[in-house]
Amino acid sequence: MARRIKNTARKNVQTSSEPNQTVKALLYARVSSKEQEKEGFSIPAQSKLLRDYAAQNGFRIVEEYIDVETAKSTGRTNFGEMIKYLRKHPGVRVVLVEKTDRLYRNLKDWVTLDELDIEIHLAKEGTVLSANSRSSEKFMHGIKVLMAKNYIDNLSEEARKGQMEKAEQGIWPSRAPLGYLNVTAKDGKKIIEPDPAMAPMVTRLFERYATGHYSLKALTRAAHADGFVYPRSGNRVPVSTIHAILRNRLYSGMFEWNGKLHQGRHEPLVSIELWERVQGVLTGRNTTPIHSYGREFAFSGLMKCADCGCAVVAEIKKGKYIYYHCTGHADGNRGNPSDCRRKYVREEALETQFAALLDQLYFDEEVLEWVREALKASHADERREHEEAIKRCQAEYKRLEDRLNAIYLDKLDGRIDQAFHDRMAKAWKTDQVKLLREIERHTDAEHSYMDDGVRLLELARNARELFAKQEAHEKKRLLNLVLSNSIWRQGEVEATFRQPFDLLAKTTAEIASRNDPKGDLSTGHTVWLGNLDSNQD
Repeated sequence: MARRIKNTARKNVQTSSEPNQTVKALLYARVSSKEQEKEGFSIPAQSKLLRDYAAQNGFRIVEEYIDVETAKSTGRTNFGEMIKYLRKHPGVRVVLVEKTDRLYRNLKDWVTLDELDIEIHLAKEGTVLSANSRSSEKFMHGIKVLMAKNYIDNLSEEARKGQMEKAEQGIWPSRAPLGYLNVTAKDGKKIIEPDPAMAPMVTRLFERYATGHYSLKALTRAAHADGFVYPRSGNRVPVSTIHAILRNRLYSGMFEWNGKLHQGRHEPLVSIELWERVQGVLTGRNTTPIHSYGREFAFSGLMKCADCGCAVVAEIKKGKYIYYHCTGHADGNRGNPSDCRRKYVREEALETQFAALLDQLYFDEEVLEWVREALKASHADERREHEEAIKRCQAEYKRLEDRLNAIYLDKLDGRIDQAFHDRMAKAWKTDQVKLLREIERHTDAEHSYMDDGVRLLELARNARELFAKQEAHEKKRLLNLVLSNSIWRQGEVEATFRQPFDLLAKTTAEIASRNDPKGDLSTGHTVWLGNLDSNQD
């Protein structure tokens, strides 16, 4: 549910004719569940707080945008409408919102607003963010955004557990790739089965490429001639997707999920021997396919070639030396690789480059303590909301318990029959189980908020030391968390930091350059962080 309210007449806001009421602003309020809106818990409180804030600080609210949706939803109706308004009205550059997690709950929303160059007033947090804000303020704001994202990720934990359970049973737990369809089996489980129209064409891709007579581009042209298109849109399948299909072990009857290899119960489209032969062609002659012997390489799958867009893969030479290279080919002749295909680099050289990137995140103990105090202040409000949510769940649980007792007495007195009693009792008990889970989730979230925030900062602070000591799969996991858009260019790595690590790197560089005595992020001794927890995927 979402609604938009135009600002017509408000008693709490002065008129624009008054001299101190000259700056136009937008008001944005949001609740994370329909239950909160029904109880009137959040929207009225947010609106009053923001109107009072506007009156006290000389803002004239020209539009109000209110959303009532789940925290998991990214398609908030009025958030999008607010973005459109800001783009159409360059004279309105101020947004008033209660606090960070009311405005956005994913990093994409943050990037969208940041690109608009607006001024955001977080009334309850006492913070104003703009292009002129200090890097340290932007970084702290980024931490809060990431914490909100982690909170949503925690909501999905049960779903992830269910997916892992399906994988352990040999059932592919996600959306079917091209060549398969998602269907419901006789036992009610969601499985995949070959798509009668697409499966033969996928098999033909492997058979053709295994001959060694096709480049990826030539293979894609042949597939297009066969009518290989996306079933829904009818668009041609691009080279990158063809490459991903050839690398996907799922088509051989096995699949990887969460770092583990599983024997699938689905029907394979190619034999294991054919799949392995294709991997050999992809990686070149006299090389070891990426997964042939269960060896996992630290940087495979992290980078794409800047010249051709193909994946950068690893291979072992002379039984012990690990080299990385692009998989691209120039034309249909297998023996004529493109220039980017000829470029090789040792794993040690890449490790040095990635370590240098992570070194940009280091800051000293004084800054860590400063941010820890800021998190404590933010945590107080977060804790209050979790406590109130727990009280609401407990009250609803008691109401259902009273209903169960009453309906049981009605059954004993003969006012209702057994079937009606059993049906209603089952539904209410199911609701009670859901409420208990909600209470547990809010309790865990309330306890872990501070720990997660400090842990995230310690992860950044000790990233290089952690990187140097971990095995290949943990190195990859850390880099995936911190970096994005890693590009391979002539043997050199180019990458950008994910948010909010990009803000931390910028803050470190800026403060070091001006030698700010209040926030010098100088290099110092680092310590071992330990294993990452499961929520840092």
